[in-house]
Amino acid sequence: MNVQLATATLLTEAAKAVVGQQDVLHQLILALFVRGHILLEGVPGTAKTLAAKTLAHLIRADFKRIQFTPDLMPSDIVGTQVYDVTTGKFYLKRGPIFGSIILADEINRAPAKTQAALLEAMEERQVTIEGERYELPEPFLVIATQNPVEYEGTYPLPEAQLDRFLFKTLVAAPPQSSEEEILRRYHAGFDAHQLATAHLTPMLTPADLVSLRAEINAITVEEGIIHYIAAITAQSRAASDLALGGSPRASIAMLLVAKAWAAMQGRAYVIRSKG
Repeated sequence: MNVQLATATLLTEAAKAVVGQQDVLHQLILALFVRGHILLEGVPGTAKTLAAKTLAHLIRADFKRIQFTPDLMPSDIVGTQVYDVTTGKFYLKRGPIFGSIILADEINRAPAKTQAALLEAMEERQVTIEGERYELPEPFLVIATQNPVEYEGTYPLPEAQLDRFLFKTLVAAPPQSSEEEILRRYHAGFDAHQLATAHLTPMLTPADLVSLRAEINAITVEEGIIHYIAAITAQSRAASDLALGGSPRASIAMLLVAKAWAAMQGRAYVIRSKG
């Protein structure tokens, strides 16, 4: 299975559970292919959690949900060393960060210290607990959510945290036609809390992802495209209407996404947008 076929298959299967959020699903798949992370911003009830759970099911990945709250501690995310009185030894109680698809729900509800617990995990794909380094599983994808209209009691994400996300995706309410389809499905017995009711078929394995990423890595990128990407980032830093331009990480993200998008469209090379 190549990248184009895998994308089409994932989108078709995901549509059994998620209605009318094709852009969100496309960006989730892109993030998965290039080992990025994604921030979903939208009001409650727009299928953000359902989309994350559906993706995890389709790639046979371990799904973990972390509900961010003001009293959440970093150890609640990464885990901690616990003393066992029966053996007289410490053992690691792993936190939910050791899943493959991590839903960081309402990430801006937690203070900066707790948000920062994700920094090492998102960038290095590892965590350090009591001086010991622990590798995270592969694939590893953080899908964070935040509510754009309810800011009381929230903590804005610092730039260092935002820089770790490949995409910030605005999740809008579905159009009426899609909402009618959602109602029909619920009337017929669908339950977002029980994905079995959608009769989803897992489509990929971690081994498949390794093969698909190898195909993406082999995509041709001409020198002109390299120059074009670097110029975009440089211009963002010089733009007077931007408080902060893109970092080199932004250039790398554009390159990786361009290669993945080319493969998803069945091309072996990157082209400039015609828009």
